[in-house]
Amino acid sequence: MKKNNGSLVFLLVLFVCQTNFAQLTDLARLEYSFIPQTKSEDQYTRFRLLLNYPLALKNKSYLIVGGEYNRVLLKLEEDYPFNTSALSNIHIIDFNLGYTFKIGENKRLGFKINPRIASTLKKSVSSDDYFINGGVFYILDKRKNFSLKHPYRLILGLTYNATTGLPFPLPFISYFRAINPSWSFSAGVPKSNIKYTINTKNAIQAFLGLDGYLANLQEPNMVNGARVDNVSLSVAVAGLGYDYLFTKHLVWYMYSGFTLRLNNVLRTKNRDEVFRLNNLNAFYLRTGFKFKI
Repeated sequence: MKKNNGSLVFLLVLFVCQTNFAQLTDLARLEYSFIPQTKSEDQYTRFRLLLNYPLALKNKSYLIVGGEYNRVLLKLEEDYPFNTSALSNIHIIDFNLGYTFKIGENKRLGFKINPRIASTLKKSVSSDDYFINGGVFYILDKRKNFSLKHPYRLILGLTYNATTGLPFPLPFISYFRAINPSWSFSAGVPKSNIKYTINTKNAIQAFLGLDGYLANLQEPNMVNGARVDNVSLSVAVAGLGYDYLFTKHLVWYMYSGFTLRLNNVLRTKNRDEVFRLNNLNAFYLRTGFKFKI
């Protein structure tokens, strides 16, 4: 079975969703996401917990250790031609290890590695449940250069993501720029936005984002004559967001919008598409608290 265009798009979306170096600037995050399926009883819900701890080393270098846990609940109530109970709970566990050091004024190099378990965890963990992600990044950060009219930050990198099935690293870019004290924008993946800071406590934004995952099914199904070993989700969403800053570092946020692309797919061990679950575009909600650097 050959990979079709949908599978190639999925690989790209999955890659950009899981190569966010800036995520290591979050020391803690507690988050809830919800997508009710349009004209269907199916639902997607995700709970997320992230903890990172930076260890200061010599010469303004840092070692960052931490972890992230995602629990995905798939409520599949439609009349599917297979047993859906094996898909109801998906667990994604990341172990974060990052290192960054200065190489010049406003310049840093960063390294990140993320061993991952992504599985339904119906039984003991096997080699099929393990994945490895990582990357190397160059960071040019001039957000605190007050001599600049438009402070900015640029991140360039090469990343490797085992869940894509591509045996080589891929490029990564993220760019932030302040237009004036109230307006700023970010261009990159998995999220781009334009943000308006109302005051020291409140900010709103319009955003375009990507989300997704791939996980191993420990109890494979036979669907359409093919063995299904993986389940994947790739989402493109646009909407509005709101941030409330309790302090400079503690933030409550809520993003709401509508999916532009929703692709929930059962796949073979080689990531070939076998069966598409309900993929009509729908409402999207993500909210939570984060404590950031």
